[in-house]
Amino acid sequence: MAGLTMEQYDCVIVGGGIAGLQAAIQLGRFRRKTLVIDAGDGRSVLCRKYNNLLGYPDGVSGQELREKGRLQAEKTGVVFVQARAERAERLAEGFQLWMESGQAVQAKRLLLSTGVVDRMPQLPGLLPCLGRSIYVCPDCDGYEVNGKRTIVLGAGDVGAEMALTIAYWTPRTLTYINHEQTEVSKQLLERLQANKIEYFAAPVSRLTEKNSELSEVVMLSGTVYEVEKGFIAFGGNQVRSELGRQLGASLHENNHILADARTKMTNVLHLWAAGDVVAHSEQVSIAMGDGSQAAIWMHRSLSGVPVPVPERAI
Repeated sequence: MAGLTMEQYDCVIVGGGIAGLQAAIQLGRFRRKTLVIDAGDGRSVLCRKYNNLLGYPDGVSGQELREKGRLQAEKTGVVFVQARAERAERLAEGFQLWMESGQAVQAKRLLLSTGVVDRMPQLPGLLPCLGRSIYVCPDCDGYEVNGKRTIVLGAGDVGAEMALTIAYWTPRTLTYINHEQTEVSKQLLERLQANKIEYFAAPVSRLTEKNSELSEVVMLSGTVYEVEKGFIAFGGNQVRSELGRQLGASLHENNHILADARTKMTNVLHLWAAGDVVAHSEQVSIAMGDGSQAAIWMHRSLSGVPVPVPERAI
């Protein structure tokens, strides 16, 4: 936190993932005095490889995108601090935020790009495979399991629904393991059977991988399944929308922040939201677009252009 003062920033971005970085780059190019507060523990930190981005036919890691994005933003004068913003309140002109250290900063405009934390078990071998041979998003990475021996590791109905989605790419070599052994509805069990998806309700002990490539799923019972690819689907992901809630932003029933489709501003004047914390398909490319849109309208509002505030953003 060295060097931070209570001086007012034009823009503060909470969350230095993909959406936050894209917004920071844009705001820096607008010559806006911008601070990014980043705890360094988002989805993009964990993902070893994004496979569906324009310009990266062989994929790119979240860490590489983060490093390049920060350097690009810093070249325009954007300041970064590694910290967690824990509290926020509205001021007469802008916002004030407090970090976990007690340090406070003020902003004329505020962007929340705080993202989502996926719920997943602490299984040996899981994290090294994320984005390389184990995935969370079928829209992003269903293609990667095309024709491969694939396992869906999950819980209850959420895992069953993921398995049915993945069956589009690999219908004859798919197994769903209900690791938490939570109930699956009769209707979904019938659909799993109709689609010839193997189903087991039993706990997993560990995953075997080499160079981030999944090869085995070892059950607590000792049974070993040879696989090539995997998906995880446990549900109950944590949407990091608490700061938005503190400031009065409208939230979807699943706790995602509601933002205007055009401007990305929330129902709170001069409060924006972008990326996975907003209700959308949770794609990296969309997060980039969100960040750019938000930054453009933050800049315009600082330049005196009125931004419409929806009663309940959609």
